[in-house]
Amino acid sequence: MQKHFQKALNSLAPSTLYIVATPIGNLADITLRALAILQQADLVCAEDTRVSAQLLSAYGIQAKLISVREHNEQQMADKIIAALSAGQRVAQISDAGTPAICDPGAKLVARVREAGFAIVPVVGASAVMAALSVAGVAEPHFYFHGFLPAKSGERVKLLQSWENADYPVVAFETPHRIADTLRDVAAILPQRKLMLAREMTKTFETFLQGNAETLCEKLAADNNQTRGEMVLVLHASEKVQHETLPEHAQNVMKILAAELPTKQAADLAAKITGESKKALYDLAISWKN
Repeated sequence: MQKHFQKALNSLAPSTLYIVATPIGNLADITLRALAILQQADLVCAEDTRVSAQLLSAYGIQAKLISVREHNEQQMADKIIAALSAGQRVAQISDAGTPAICDPGAKLVARVREAGFAIVPVVGASAVMAALSVAGVAEPHFYFHGFLPAKSGERVKLLQSWENADYPVVAFETPHRIADTLRDVAAILPQRKLMLAREMTKTFETFLQGNAETLCEKLAADNNQTRGEMVLVLHASEKVQHETLPEHAQNVMKILAAELPTKQAADLAAKITGESKKALYDLAISWKN
């Protein structure tokens, strides 16, 4: 281990900004390379210096911490560029996980790159990839949305846009909104499979799976499930075989689709025939294709 740590120390270059991933909960989830950089950095840019100080203290690292938050990122970029111009090594970290993704850092990276300095990613923990790895999704692609809208109306429109998504969606949610969000999912996508990952890598880590109604029941039964950091994985829409639709349902859909927008036609055809709205919608799309 010491050999690899020393190799990481020897690889550090001056006038370089290192984007360093830190643990999302379990302090053991940090790389030797990250520790080497944090130990040798002339400056460490932190989202919350109090949180980052606890991480550094756990590994006996003393570093010059400066606060780089969303509201001062552009201003602090000038200070970082000046440090890089002087040959210093700078590390950027966030409170947890990989910086610059739903966290401060992206604007700093852009400014430093424009100034002509090297930027090096130091890979590590990611809440997105951690959740996906245990969600059981088989699709080779996914969509990451970040935090879901705070207002229900905006959230509903977004969920409706994913009604026929053939890819899983990963999103962040806050404890005080999770119940409302799950109720919206239950109304818009009642049968869609979900996984709620909570407090990943921490002592009270839990993974709840099922449709939105099932998850709502689990949260109502245990208030602890509404606490902590949360990642929601919305599984891809299951493909419905429209070949199994009765002939009369297909005929109804054909007539309506000729006069109405596809989504509206499928909704009306489902009410008339009692068949699956999604199956009818997919049928109409197949005709267009």
